Amino acid sequence: MSEIDQLAHRLIPHYSHFDVSNRLLFTGHSHQAWPDVALDGQYEYFYTCANKVDEKWSVAFEKTEKLRNYLRSYYDDPDGLYCREQNTHILIVSLLSSLDLKSKPKIITTDGEFHSMYRQLHRLEEEGIEVVRVPVHPDDSFGERFIEEMDINTSIVMLSRVYFETSLLNDFLPEIASAARMMGIPVLIDDYHGTNVVPLSIREESLEDCYLLIGGYKYLQWGEGNCFLRFPKNCELRPVITGWFASFSTLEHPRTDAPVHYDDSDQRFATATYDPSSQFRAAKVVDFFEQQGLTPSLLRNQYENQVGLLRSLFQEKDLDPELIRVTHTEPISKNGGFLSLTSPHARAIKADLLQRGIYTDARNNILRLGPAPYTTESQIEQVIDELETSIRKKL
Repeated sequence: MSEIDQLAHRLIPHYSHFDVSNRLLFTGHSHQAWPDVALDGQYEYFYTCANKVDEKWSVAFEKTEKLRNYLRSYYDDPDGLYCREQNTHILIVSLLSSLDLKSKPKIITTDGEFHSMYRQLHRLEEEGIEVVRVPVHPDDSFGERFIEEMDINTSIVMLSRVYFETSLLNDFLPEIASAARMMGIPVLIDDYHGTNVVPLSIREESLEDCYLLIGGYKYLQWGEGNCFLRFPKNCELRPVITGWFASFSTLEHPRTDAPVHYDDSDQRFATATYDPSSQFRAAKVVDFFEQQGLTPSLLRNQYENQVGLLRSLFQEKDLDPELIRVTHTEPISKNGGFLSLTSPHARAIKADLLQRGIYTDARNNILRLGPAPYTTESQIEQVIDELETSIRKKL
């Protein structure tokens, strides 16, 4: 049995509710199946609310801390602070609101960022903020080109570790972070497509003073409502968009005209009351991953093998590159957790596959095939065969 199947077949019985053994679920980069224990977390939340009523929050905070500890371990980051919120957009806005955009009205990003960041920056651009989008390609000169844009007017740089369309890994982050550090410019790294796919030691890469966006909806299998902003322990930023969860220590203090206070904790960028049921669910998944021995290196090996097989099988089909082609031919070691294919018919292909119950994803002219740790070799072979059928039948 192959390495892929050894792990996949061990995991499959634990995903019975999502029926992963009988379905071609290839949106692993967007929404992976949840293990069965996630349902136990949902039940636990209900009964915790029923039994503890308003005292449920202490239990909820324990669940969130378990998620933080998982991330600190994954990123080799014992001193990092991790603020939880419903989605990454809230965290982006909170961070942006803490910057002096009047004095430094320039933000540097790339042309390969996800919609949340792109849309918000585009709207700020309409209000007079200078947004510089450095082209991701050519890759070999990206770091140099990005750094050249930094100047005294730059408030922040914002870029991905794994690009959401191409699945390419950005190798220039330590170099960019070093240059930004010398100029006093904060760095925000969107790692939604990196967490649980491409291991990262924040300490070894000297990224301790960087900010990271992390989401649980994809490779973490935590589902919605479990997003985090990692920020350095010595952070003194004071977000304008702020909620009372950012200052629990002062709730009983009398109100004065003193400056708004921020606790020295993970909550600096927090908002207010939320639904903690997703943390109960995610905490069960964290336990499950640990019980199954799903270490960063094991997960990385599984994704490299799966994506490598997807790409080699696709290339063997020898399809017309005018109709569909591999988006990039960089080594699999430079690829994230999904295969990116470029086609002018990407959306039509996705729709055709879905009619046959095959879940994929399309962004503009990009078709994305995302496996998960429970995806087998035969399922990978099936999806490529079905993809060929769609191409030859429709186009």
